[in-house]
Amino acid sequence: MTARLAILGASGHGKVVADTALESGWGSLVFFDDGILDQDRIGEWPLVGGTAALLAALDDYAGVIVAIGNNRARLARTRDLIAAGACMVSLVHPRAYVARDVQLGAGTVVFAGAVVQPSVVIGSGVIVNTGATVDHDCVLADGVHVCPGAHLAGGVSVGECAWLGIGCVVKQYTAIGVDAVVGGAAAVMTPVPDGTTVVGVPARPMMEP
Repeated sequence: MTARLAILGASGHGKVVADTALESGWGSLVFFDDGILDQDRIGEWPLVGGTAALLAALDDYAGVIVAIGNNRARLARTRDLIAAGACMVSLVHPRAYVARDVQLGAGTVVFAGAVVQPSVVIGSGVIVNTGATVDHDCVLADGVHVCPGAHLAGGVSVGECAWLGIGCVVKQYTAIGVDAVVGGAAAVMTPVPDGTTVVGVPARPMMEP
């Protein structure tokens, strides 16, 4: 029997997760989504219900992954599914490079063109998006999103559910706080406190309107 993967989240991000899963060898995919009630398919794949339907059918799937873009929502669903006994998997696109000693948490996805170098530790429910690079000895906590084309130099630490915007760069051994946001194309040269949004080159805290 072909191994089936359940994907919770059927947005555009979910489609990229589905493609990564197929390229990684999964033969059959089924979508679940709490916010799409008027469709029974997402492209070529069936959409069969929401979170409740997935929880009722966990034994039918060899693996489960959450494909929700919002960091906090993705991490919450991942933790809920782990607690419910779901077989949470991680996905690595075959055209990504992940060093042999990298630690990947449950529900993490590494997309095409990404590079993750030696001695990196990545938590649960993390997205390392298209073409992003994470250099040696970085630590990414649960729920982080490293957006397309973002580049982390060696030894960077990233707090839970931080968002590193498209094309940003982070200097070596810099700390990014919990729920911090780094704007697109920003250059982070100094630590970013918890909950802070930084933008620009060099990156500075965004002023309130």
